[in-house]
Amino acid sequence: MKRSASTIGIDASRLAVGHRTGTENYALQVTRGLLQVAPQTDFTLYFNNFPPAPVLDSLGLTGHTHLKAMPFPRLWTHLRLSREMLQHPPEALFVPAHVLPLLHPARSVVTIHDLGYLYFPQAHPSSVRRYLDLSTRFSANGSCRIIAVSQATKSDLVRHYGLDPAKITVIYHGYDAEHFRPVEPGLARQEARTRYGIGPGRFLLYIGTLQPRKNLLRLLAAFDHLAGDSQFQDLQLVLGGQAGWLSRPLLDEAARLNARWPGRVLLPGYLADADVPSLLSEATAFVFPSLYEGFGMPVLEALASGCPVVCSNSSSLPEVAGDAALYHHPLDTLALELVLRRVLTDEPLAAHLRQAGPDQARRFSWPFCAAQTWNVIEETLRD
Repeated sequence: MKRSASTIGIDASRLAVGHRTGTENYALQVTRGLLQVAPQTDFTLYFNNFPPAPVLDSLGLTGHTHLKAMPFPRLWTHLRLSREMLQHPPEALFVPAHVLPLLHPARSVVTIHDLGYLYFPQAHPSSVRRYLDLSTRFSANGSCRIIAVSQATKSDLVRHYGLDPAKITVIYHGYDAEHFRPVEPGLARQEARTRYGIGPGRFLLYIGTLQPRKNLLRLLAAFDHLAGDSQFQDLQLVLGGQAGWLSRPLLDEAARLNARWPGRVLLPGYLADADVPSLLSEATAFVFPSLYEGFGMPVLEALASGCPVVCSNSSSLPEVAGDAALYHHPLDTLALELVLRRVLTDEPLAAHLRQAGPDQARRFSWPFCAAQTWNVIEETLRD
């Protein structure tokens, strides 16, 4: 079939997800940014199902943007999107979330977010781990350019898949600076606490999927020690997010601790986007003990909201948080407990982190991310 010489295709299937997590949010933001940075370029956005109208409205669609929904029950990327690439191939294809279709243009750019399944295989079901390895290896070798969301991810791609470093461009995520910023004490913060059942007093906040890679069993163990200390009798732990795969041991342990420390371990489920800045501004500290992250969007959003951050020193997290966070080794529960004690008892330190967080966050922006992404796509067109 004849190639559409001036069209850039974007796999926009992640935009239709109801509750967006980090990868879906990246796909939305970078797609929106590309339409803005290259407004005279013809883009075709491919969907399995159209996203809700507010999402489409937020993209700032123009006459140069074409939407194509191609419903398909299973294996949409490898079967339905592949068929579209065979029949109506764009000049270049951009895939913002790992998986390149089996059939794709020679000029294909893929964003690879992380290779955590290689470092902590026990944190994934075996079938998922095998699929992630095969699909990432295929995408990395089949694309002409790769975008990695951190230096850590780029290094992993070179080390584990033997890729040429020149093929990989590191482009950091951004954050919504209008949304994520410190919220002054007042009604919005109090209403957010009430909405999620957070009682008076101090609380530690985690936001993300509840799954083994996030290392939350160690966080529960550290909190168990803190909760028994008389100076932390008002302290609560809030684990905000949906249960993911292999989450049953975590849920059981949280229930056990809640029986021991009634009402002090909260699992409120998914936190509405509108409430997150208020909760981050209200929290005593944001805790992110993840074993491995490709980027760590929740950390960036916590920094931007002026919440003191405690996170592991693994993978990409030091790239994101810089000198504006307190770190611990992800496998050391005692180290996590001690660093939490520091942020809970040293008010000058906590005040410094609240000040440093927004300054660090301003190093990252979605417009800059989109502009760099467009540069990579343009490079493929010149090849």
